Amino acid sequence: MASRKKVLLKVIILGDSGVGKTSLMNQYVNKKFSGSYKATIGADFLTKEVLVDDRLVTMQIWDTAGQERFQSLGVAFYRGADCCVLVYDVNNSKSFEALDSWRDEFLIQASPRDPESFPFVSGVPAFLSLISCAVIAGKNDMLVRADGHVQVVIGNKIDVEENKRMISSKRAMTFCQSKGNIPYFETSAKEAVNVEQAFEVIARSALAQEEAEEFSGEFSDPINIHLDNDRDGCAC
Repeated sequence: MASRKKVLLKVIILGDSGVGKTSLMNQYVNKKFSGSYKATIGADFLTKEVLVDDRLVTMQIWDTAGQERFQSLGVAFYRGADCCVLVYDVNNSKSFEALDSWRDEFLIQASPRDPESFPFVSGVPAFLSLISCAVIAGKNDMLVRADGHVQVVIGNKIDVEENKRMISSKRAMTFCQSKGNIPYFETSAKEAVNVEQAFEVIARSALAQEEAEEFSGEFSDPINIHLDNDRDGCAC
């Protein structure tokens, strides 16, 4: 049997400054958490190789600046994205309310074939396709499937005291449902809660979409069947 090709998945993490995008990436890739905050300038990325159903997948995870002056990173940055992860802080209502604008920015710049059904992730597979988009809300996330893209929503920082929480799970899930049932995860980058699970869903969903497209591509050429109606009788 011929060896199957390696798969490279480009994952873009979007969200306001301070929601924990860098911490989520570092926790997933390096199993490390730093309590000191340092704003990301522009964009940076880390890679991690994982096995998904015996296929070697390289996750290229892009961390982006959340400051307004860096919000429009340009088409080149979004080009080739397989997944979009939308992240917010469950203790910051403004970061949650900004998810729509981050999602719109991605859809405009990435230019998916079917924007209305583009998949975003927010907890479980829902935004599946060649591109994945996840929303992370300070320890919460969700995933959605669509034509060519995967989306996930993550609600981060659930380790903070419950009485300080501003966005309930119900409100976040309602948002995800209104966007096409995007998968939703609640995470804590600090305590490594649900981080591995969220990225596993992203990888598995994006890979499944790619395999589906590869399969359909094998039958892209039409098959012409000639029926000879001049024959008498029938062959049994």
